[in-house]
Amino acid sequence: MLRMERAVSPSTGTVTMVLVHDQTFEIHEEARDYSLSLQARGRSPHTQRSYLPRISRYLNWCAGRGTDWRAVSLGDLARYKFHVEQTPDRRSRRLPTGKTVNAHLTSVCEFLRFCAAQGHIPQEVADRLTEPRFLRFAPVGYHRGEGGEHQTVRARILKAPEIEKPPAVLSLKQSQQVVEAARTARDRLLLSILLAGGLRIGEALGLRREDMHLLPDATHLGCRHRGPHLHVRPRQDNTNGARAKGGRPRVVPLVGTSVHRYRDHLGEREGVPGAAGSDYVFVNLAGPYAARPMTYSNAKQIIERTGIRCGFRARPHMMRHTAATRWVRNGVDADVVQTLLGHVSSASTAVYLHATDDDLRAAVELAAARTGR
Repeated sequence: MLRMERAVSPSTGTVTMVLVHDQTFEIHEEARDYSLSLQARGRSPHTQRSYLPRISRYLNWCAGRGTDWRAVSLGDLARYKFHVEQTPDRRSRRLPTGKTVNAHLTSVCEFLRFCAAQGHIPQEVADRLTEPRFLRFAPVGYHRGEGGEHQTVRARILKAPEIEKPPAVLSLKQSQQVVEAARTARDRLLLSILLAGGLRIGEALGLRREDMHLLPDATHLGCRHRGPHLHVRPRQDNTNGARAKGGRPRVVPLVGTSVHRYRDHLGEREGVPGAAGSDYVFVNLAGPYAARPMTYSNAKQIIERTGIRCGFRARPHMMRHTAATRWVRNGVDADVVQTLLGHVSSASTAVYLHATDDDLRAAVELAAARTGR
């Protein structure tokens, strides 16, 4: 049986997730190469930690059935899909959702396509898992080339049905409550930036003080953007492991409340020995790791505990969903929301465009009021 382990380079200290045999500790070479390719492409450590267990599950399933994973057929993958669908989660004891099943299939298919490209498996093995489909609507920036309008893409054949649900968000009252319930100026600032700017938690934890441009004019800093704002800059050297997904820099405007809370936080930092020497915006305020940059697990626990004190569930990414949903509900154009969120594809932003029950009822009632019916 294969399991995921952390491999640390003795020369650079770089961490790579690998699959090893639980008895011999032999490294699965193809999975290792795939993990290294994810690293080389700038994919986050979280991506490795998500993909490798799914690939391990597939490889173990093949080994248990006596199936050669290098020569998998479409029927084999269909049986594997059924296996994933019918196996309850070990913690919740619930069957996986369609989205979870598709995540497993995507990881496996990407791994097999990589193996085919590297010559580890025949190309026809990867080809039989996808089929050409007509590209009806081209995404922004897509170049059709010489083929004219009739372009196709390779799409995965097997896919589980997904029930699309709007993301969980906080109401305006809950947003105010969670910020007010925060116990430090740092936590209030963090929640304000997540709620008002829609940042990912990794982007917020990777912020440096040089990224915060809070004056009405920042031209003296060589910045052409006006008004208070912050810069999301992808960095690979964050000591807390924070990552800006996608590797694309962007500018996020800040409201006056966030500016004031940043100043409150700076005053709070002055009482932390060693914090003045750290360029990170969010650092630990007490304990043995005081003045070190906050980690994801620390920030996650703080936000969740703050939500518990308020009597509702709160998670870091819920703040981003709340910001995006609020922008859409207030009539902000979808392309502006996409830019603010740093989404590469408009499909990622489309999840916030779903109509709620209140939207549907309001539309019917408005039409009835106008027609008198």
